[in-house]
Amino acid sequence: MKHGALMHEAEDDVAVVVADTAAGTDVHAVTLEGKEIAVIKATQDIPLGHKIAVRDVSEGNDVIKYGRAIGRATTAIKAGSHVHTHNIKSKRWA
Repeated sequence: MKHGALMHEAEDDVAVVVADTAAGTDVHAVTLEGKEIAVIKATQDIPLGHKIAVRDVSEGNDVIKYGRAIGRATTAIKAGSHVHTHNIKSKRWA
């Protein structure tokens, strides 16, 4: 199995893609230890190093990465979506 995205924790809502990813691509998300967590179909083009949603996140809910909240969803985010500044607001710099 070739992975396409890395997650820090199995509970994270997002993974980081390891290559430019085209919409429609099946992305294997694995933890840093290599455990496959999910296979997600990218719904949008996602650039290398950007986040893909592993699961749905409701508007207003925290987005989890590194096992902790990194921001708040400013819109509903569907699994497979590109997650970046257009749909989350950082909790760190708020």
